[in-house]
Amino acid sequence: MNRVVPVLLSALLLAIAISNPAYAGKYDAQFRQFLNSEIIPAARKAGVSKATLDRELAGLTPDTSLPGLVGPGGKGAPPKVNFQAEFRSPSRYFRDSQFNALVPGGRSLMKKHAATLDRIEARYGVPRRIILAIWARESGYGNAKIPHDALRVLATQAFMGQRAKFFQGELIAALQILQKGDVSRRAMKSSWGGAMGQPQFLPSSYLKYAVDFDGDGKRNIWTSQVDTMASIANYLAKHGWAKGRDWGYEIHLPNTVSCTREGPDNRQKISSFVNEGVKRVSGRPFPDHEINKPGNILLPAGRYGPAFIATENFYVLK
Repeated sequence: MNRVVPVLLSALLLAIAISNPAYAGKYDAQFRQFLNSEIIPAARKAGVSKATLDRELAGLTPDTSLPGLVGPGGKGAPPKVNFQAEFRSPSRYFRDSQFNALVPGGRSLMKKHAATLDRIEARYGVPRRIILAIWARESGYGNAKIPHDALRVLATQAFMGQRAKFFQGELIAALQILQKGDVSRRAMKSSWGGAMGQPQFLPSSYLKYAVDFDGDGKRNIWTSQVDTMASIANYLAKHGWAKGRDWGYEIHLPNTVSCTREGPDNRQKISSFVNEGVKRVSGRPFPDHEINKPGNILLPAGRYGPAFIATENFYVLK
């Protein structure tokens, strides 16, 4: 109990120091030096023009309100709290009400974009329900608030985040995006961790996987539903999604099949599992096109929780 007072006092003193204009000015100067010495030379080598750098970096300051920051250069003790929703509060993130609330919107969008989804499936081989499910969880079909200035977030993380070196590369990728003109700085919004737009792509992923599927000449994952869906499908396809296969099937696992056989290192033909007594919970047989393809046992909650036969597509999603 005696430790509470000094800890609270030190926190208050730190808050006062951070809000002090002189402190902020000193911090901003250090940040500007970082941009000039580290980011600008690397960005120029990556093909970002001086005009782009002058325009986008002018007046840029760090956002010290972001969670999880340490010290300049990524030095300092990392925070003990994981701020991502799925880790901070997994019971809330995965509760049924969260999923159920997203179902009507998904069905509506699936109907609205039926013809477009036909084309996306034909090109990338990813089922529409998978595309819609990822879109739902990443941003609620674009309805989630994504309020941050992506460039400022990335610059701050590159300067004083836990993974400063990683975010330096992402910052340069963001500058490349702005130079290409697919999005304006004003519209380039991200989460506090730098994930952008409706599919929550980091800038490097945007450069590799974002798609202009609506044909307007811009890869717009911020306001274009069509580009968002196609970009998600392209991402999965490029990461090895096996066309025509599902991600997995819920099963009844017989007691005669050991739980030690779980995992991708123990893959075998699904027909072999069937011969050992594995059956689908639905009561339906495994599809003919799947039966002679490999799968593995998946027990996400242990032996007494739900059991699945997972295909390689599960690990693409993972």
